[in-house]
Amino acid sequence: MKIALYYRHIDPADLPAYDHLCAELRRANIETQTVGDGDSVDGFDYLFSIGGDGTLLSSVQFIHSTRPDAFPPILGINFGHLGFLTTAGKENLATLVSDLLEGHFTLERRTLLAIRGTESGVSTLNYALNEVFLHRPEDSSMLRTEVYVDDLYVATYAGDGVIVASPTGSTAYSLSCGGPILTPDCGCFVITPIGAHTLTLRPIIVPDSSSLRLVTVPSTHHVNTPKADEPFTLGLDSRRVTLYGSATLELQRAPFAIHLIRMNTQNFFSAIRDKLMWGTEVRP
Repeated sequence: MKIALYYRHIDPADLPAYDHLCAELRRANIETQTVGDGDSVDGFDYLFSIGGDGTLLSSVQFIHSTRPDAFPPILGINFGHLGFLTTAGKENLATLVSDLLEGHFTLERRTLLAIRGTESGVSTLNYALNEVFLHRPEDSSMLRTEVYVDDLYVATYAGDGVIVASPTGSTAYSLSCGGPILTPDCGCFVITPIGAHTLTLRPIIVPDSSSLRLVTVPSTHHVNTPKADEPFTLGLDSRRVTLYGSATLELQRAPFAIHLIRMNTQNFFSAIRDKLMWGTEVRP
């Protein structure tokens, strides 16, 4: 067995836990290799993402569109704070390796969003595990975005911006903006407004077989709204690029999926209860 170890930063206080993990892997005669930005993970059986949710999301960079089938399942080990997408913590390291070897886990299939656009910088982003979003510039009062589903006009989202979230991302930015929680296997996307200008604009769920188009449009009716050359932010998970004026972005489900490892001590509903405090009764 060969495992890729990926982390962005390990706090000095967490070094003993990291050394413990490496020792457990060596004891099991598992070959490991640390990978970083620009490396390939082809040929590895698993990818260990060591950190928080941001680290796990950034591991999507290792996907090569020419060989997506070679991308190994990701096991998230929480060395961060919330770690909703992770399935193990520093307290689980003693049994983690043995549970993996004995098959005490399940593989969760996770849909990716693929993005296309002619704007500079978009082609380098490729895929998002959580969401794609547009956000107004700091000095503007509004961003106006026309949204189309399968070439049918849905609405113009006027406000701080708009999010298109996968089921995985439904518990992230979209949820904080009032979007629904989607189970990982539900086969849909959610379009969620950010700070909508009108109360009637609400999140909408569409099949993930749909093709989505986002078109930013300068307004001629309001002061301090996007002009032809005014910048705004395009985000894919934790990555950001700046676009200008009117932009057209095509979104659809990627033609392949990735797999997250879920240890048998946890499931999706226990994770939202324990980590998001979902359904927890608040007592005075």
